[in-house]
Amino acid sequence: MTETSSTAQLIEQLFAVLEDRKQANPEESYVAQLYQRGTAKIAQKVGEEAVETVIEAMQTEAQVPGAREKLASESADLLFHLMVLWSHLGLKPDDVLSVLADRMGQSGLKRGR
Repeated sequence: MTETSSTAQLIEQLFAVLEDRKQANPEESYVAQLYQRGTAKIAQKVGEEAVETVIEAMQTEAQVPGAREKLASESADLLFHLMVLWSHLGLKPDDVLSVLADRMGQSGLKRGR
């Protein structure tokens, strides 16, 4: 199995778990609690994790010991909460990945941001 296919497989497996958590008891599942609290709370968590990721990126650039590992951890938290948001709003990983695939080979400067 290639690294790309194992990454895609992991994303699909995680997304399936997140979808299953829609039926879980919010008293027993963190993800079910997020779903119950709604889009605003989930989006807030995405924002918090994004800020923490940026902080660790700056610490990594400054070569602070341990920051690279913290950057990986915060990045995982960011991706996780972003996927919770996608699931909550009915967006699938393939919806996002197809946009990325369409952008491959295109200059963002030429495409016009």
